[in-house]
Amino acid sequence: MAKVTLTVNGRTVSGECEDRTLLVHFIREKLGLTGTHVGCDTTQCGTCVVHMDGKSIKSCSILAVQAAGSSITTIEGISSGGELHPVQAAFKEHHGLQCGFCTPGMVMTALDMICRHNGALDEATVRHELEGNICRCTGYHNIVKAVLSANEAMTAGRQAAE
Repeated sequence: MAKVTLTVNGRTVSGECEDRTLLVHFIREKLGLTGTHVGCDTTQCGTCVVHMDGKSIKSCSILAVQAAGSSITTIEGISSGGELHPVQAAFKEHHGLQCGFCTPGMVMTALDMICRHNGALDEATVRHELEGNICRCTGYHNIVKAVLSANEAMTAGRQAAE
């Protein structure tokens, strides 16, 4: 058994796990944060996307011990004071979800995408970058609309703050 200490959603947490425990299982089973989903365990579906040290990763592709000392943000960590994050609000407003299983991974991927592109997103880029996230319900149209809307809102918010 290995002891793993991480900062998750701004809080330092520790737990013991087997050396072979995937980060997604550590997050869900040891920390009780079940918003991060397990879909395929082979990095194909994107339901397990979290941010590690500010970058989007598929948490089924990394061991918990490899993430030790890192800062992890899960879907539970992006809203503030009971307010939805702009990406979450856009998914709600544009109905970028149906069953909701893929939604946490889509939201975390979208947030990373918006930050990396610094507001310069178009439909083709969004569609290309969502290829690593599978949704079996929506056909992606409303998800793309939600990402573009969140991009606009976050860009406007950055400009207003300057």
